Amino acid sequence: MFDINQDLLGLLAKVSATLTQQNCPAYVVGGFVRDWLLDRQTADIDIAVCSDALSIAQKVAEAVDGRHVLLDEANRVARVVVADEQMWYLDFSSFSNGIQNDLARRDFTIDAMAVELQGLVSGSPQLIDPFCGESDLKKRLVRAVNQRIFAEDAARLLRGVRLAAELGFKIEPGTESLIRKDCRMAKLVSGERLREELVRILALPGSGEMVRYLDKLGLLTEIIPELEEMRGGKQPKEHYWNVFDHSVETMAAAEFLLREARWKYGKEDLLRVTPWSEEISRHFDEEVSSGSNRRLLLKLGGLLHDIAKPATKTVDETGRVRFLGHTKQGAAMAVGVLERLRFSGREIRLVENLVYHHLRPVQMANDDLPTSRAIYRYFRDTEGAGIDVLFLALADYMATQGPRLDIEEWQQHNQLIGYILTEHLKQEAEVLPVKLIDGHDLMDIFGLRPGRLIGELLTEVREAQVAGELSTREGAIELVRKELEKRQCGMAC
Repeated sequence: MFDINQDLLGLLAKVSATLTQQNCPAYVVGGFVRDWLLDRQTADIDIAVCSDALSIAQKVAEAVDGRHVLLDEANRVARVVVADEQMWYLDFSSFSNGIQNDLARRDFTIDAMAVELQGLVSGSPQLIDPFCGESDLKKRLVRAVNQRIFAEDAARLLRGVRLAAELGFKIEPGTESLIRKDCRMAKLVSGERLREELVRILALPGSGEMVRYLDKLGLLTEIIPELEEMRGGKQPKEHYWNVFDHSVETMAAAEFLLREARWKYGKEDLLRVTPWSEEISRHFDEEVSSGSNRRLLLKLGGLLHDIAKPATKTVDETGRVRFLGHTKQGAAMAVGVLERLRFSGREIRLVENLVYHHLRPVQMANDDLPTSRAIYRYFRDTEGAGIDVLFLALADYMATQGPRLDIEEWQQHNQLIGYILTEHLKQEAEVLPVKLIDGHDLMDIFGLRPGRLIGELLTEVREAQVAGELSTREGAIELVRKELEKRQCGMAC
């Protein structure tokens, strides 16, 4: 047994005193006991009470000056949130017929242990472990408590994989077999719960391997059935892998580029030529929604970026395989997948941009470096996802070449990406803050009415400014004058 944070111990002592006054037996159960035995810090404490958990939680909230939150009225589960030096989350649930009966209803042996609350705070805890969870902790195994755990709650299918990944454990072979047998139940899980588990898996370093493992267990395509159509999909000769494997490898390559995991087909020195800085690292650390950041969503975009290839595949008379329109259709499909999984609007919009624009960086260049105007338009059109798309383009290139990756071509690809980034930073720092003309000017000088035309004219001015074609207010006015004359001539002709 290990020491408990003194602030937490003081809080639990107050909780114990309150429950003693209520003549309410209570046990600390589940994840807290597991993490305590592993000497891992946690702010989540599950407390099982032999009483009505909802009323008990309200009394505890008053006693410890916490906030009461109803989590599940039907199953009588409530939370008390306490703000101290850090946030503590005390989740209260009810049990009857003894604590061992409560533990028998839990999912995995390492989460089916308990300690009496009063014994814990008094310094004389006795571990209650009817399913040998402590032994499985030492063996680093995730093992099902019984054969019915997934039928009782299918979200446990993903939770088991996530738990193993977070702890660095393995799933016990019998439990693996049970997951494969029950994998189809995953489609019965609510989108919200699937999102929560998927986000926690993708947030971990090495999540590319975990996605492969989800597929091995039959879970991946139960969660995202659209991926099944990609399996075995033939690609043009430039590609080393089929569509499905390419997509998983793109996600793994993105992890490598984010400095989160190794890439098994190349050495670390591949990163020496890849643009990277503290600013880029902070960019990918930026939170997008609850539990997700740009790192995680780049990996998800890698998995989904070619999702429409099966639907857009054509073969011409020479046998050439093409996927015309797969970026546009893929963006729409990705939106559908993430809406079904209850991702937030901001998360969905970022992944949609990743999928829609993932070919754009290469298409900008042709045989020469892209122009300043093209780079300006690219960052405008990608709506804040410009850097993310550049890194997806690099990951896509790596997963196209695979073990055949040519170092010289890789360097050239990175030079392109680096050039686009550098030019964008120059534009932000030197050009974009200076506004030469605005909509009010156009209305006053040319007698225009508010509407789309003003926006289009201002865009023309901005692009010419970025391209270095003008730098003064007078030049901007003259450009607008010529553009209006051109449009009037076009209408007259």
